[in-house]
Amino acid sequence: MNTSLILLFLILVSIHFSTYAQRDFLAASCTPEELDDMLVMNQKWVEYPDYSNREAWDTLLGSHKLSLIENGQVYLDYEWQVVKATDYLDYSRTGNRQTMQDPYFDNQDAISALILAELAEGKGRFLDQIIDGVFMNCEMTSWVLSAHFKISAKEVKNHFPDINENLIGLYSSQTGAMLSWAYYFFKNEFDKVNPLISERIQFEVKKRILEPYMNMNYWWTALPPYTKNKPKVNNWNPWCNANVLQCFMLMENDKEKLAEAVYRSMQSVDMFINEDKDGACDEGPGYWGVASGKMYDYLSLLEKLTAGEISIFDKPEIKAMAEYVYRANVGKGWVVNFSDASAKAKGNPYFIYAFGKAVASQDMMHFAAYLKEENPETTIAYKRDIDRALRNATISEALESTTPVFKVPEYSWYPKTEYCFMSNKEGLFVAAKGGYNQENHNHNDVGSFIFYVNATPIFIDTGVGPYTAKTFGPDRYTIWTMQSNYHNVPVINGVAQSPGAIFKATNTRFYKTKKIFSTDISKAYSENAAVKSWVRSYQLNKNGLLIKDKFSLSEILEKNQINFMTWGEVDVKTLGKIKVKANGAYAELVYDKKQFTPTLELIELREEKLTNVWGNKVYRISLTANSLQKEGAYTFQIKKIK
Repeated sequence: MNTSLILLFLILVSIHFSTYAQRDFLAASCTPEELDDMLVMNQKWVEYPDYSNREAWDTLLGSHKLSLIENGQVYLDYEWQVVKATDYLDYSRTGNRQTMQDPYFDNQDAISALILAELAEGKGRFLDQIIDGVFMNCEMTSWVLSAHFKISAKEVKNHFPDINENLIGLYSSQTGAMLSWAYYFFKNEFDKVNPLISERIQFEVKKRILEPYMNMNYWWTALPPYTKNKPKVNNWNPWCNANVLQCFMLMENDKEKLAEAVYRSMQSVDMFINEDKDGACDEGPGYWGVASGKMYDYLSLLEKLTAGEISIFDKPEIKAMAEYVYRANVGKGWVVNFSDASAKAKGNPYFIYAFGKAVASQDMMHFAAYLKEENPETTIAYKRDIDRALRNATISEALESTTPVFKVPEYSWYPKTEYCFMSNKEGLFVAAKGGYNQENHNHNDVGSFIFYVNATPIFIDTGVGPYTAKTFGPDRYTIWTMQSNYHNVPVINGVAQSPGAIFKATNTRFYKTKKIFSTDISKAYSENAAVKSWVRSYQLNKNGLLIKDKFSLSEILEKNQINFMTWGEVDVKTLGKIKVKANGAYAELVYDKKQFTPTLELIELREEKLTNVWGNKVYRISLTANSLQKEGAYTFQIKKIK
């Protein structure tokens, strides 16, 4: 074999093993038979004290004991709410999810707080209310949200609970996990009252979670038969699997059955990890805690159940997924919020510290301490998540002794997701994206950007309002916040971007030495736009951001329009310069006054989800080209004003 053939062979082998090394981390770590020998049975993996060990609980909870008790006391006289039939029906009738979700979540918040309070105090004061909460949940026909029921084969919307069908969704699995923890900690106390209480929990968790997980195929598992159609795996996968795993670990003591369920879950979570491209969470930092964060929950539980035999926290891919949460953080509570995520996200410092410790990320641990310093009122309690709350307690002292540091990385580049974040010492930060228009929680925003001055957004991604039936239905892109018209991208020949996987960026590049991000966004528009190429580039320099658009059209239909979303105080009076002041930060958008005519559109906000971030209004600045051109170039500068 000659030298060139040997080299080619080595390259192919390298590619093969590199690809293989990034897939099926969990299932490849052991056989089902080997897993059977690894399992720590009969809940001996639980690292928390028995309910009766008061001294150990006092030590574990420390200064958090009082706040947990106080949180629980709020619910001592709580009236458990009935989720009515018409509450479910309202989703089909009006698209309103909250009618059903509000009483359901209020109940789950109550039982979660009561469980933690009783564990903290240990005097039995909260047990009757916990029993009532358990009974209330067990009496429900379904734990699934109205919005999460399937649509039947007849295309009739079936958002009503069916007693013959036990679906596993985000919150049904979470309720199962919460009741499983109640069973584990309080079984002896329940039995003193009436053994039927514990028996009922066992019956319901088995019927609603354990049996259907093994006997039904759900799209979110991404297991056969869904693998044939290669489903799009999203945060449902780790979220549901982490909850289901808790149910099995706490309620199933048949070793053979437990091993079979755990291995199935390992194969399923592998699908989520395999789907991840480069660590970026395309659902945004606000979803990170229930995407990559739920993957951490799952992996942490699996590590305990196997006495550390199965642990993949040393994989660089897992570390990249973990560190996204701080790399997408700008400071002062602001985050990069492409897709449905909010522009503000506090993040839970205890949870972030724990994940950071697991993947040996000093940056994450110091960032967690920074978040704790920024929000000292943050407690270990985690709504409707007993496992996270108790795990938070185990790392509380370590977090408190960690030096708070948050240094924005100079750049973060995700070449497959096509996210690029750049910052400089002058307090400027830009996030830009390529991607495609069928990402998880997608907005039509290929080529868009967000620009920050001193950790304050100036040119923004508005985010999304409250979820309704329309949000995840065929009318999603009739919602203005989803449309490219209301993102920082052009309207080409009078045409906005289209939804769908084929509408995407091409030739996306990042030149780190020059801090230039470049992408061709022409393929994000339909044929009606008659655009052959539209290369947009962002270059971050010392004093601002340089934006260039170089385009070529096959025909001229309408004048191009370049949009910029912003908030605060906007002044468009001076031609060629637009001044923006937001939360004490100042910037100036400079454009060629001979090329463009500016207009300013005020958009009033009414949804609380948006007003909590931006106040009661945002603005769209539209720069409409004064001339029609088949080919040309536009240049814009955004300057920081001291």
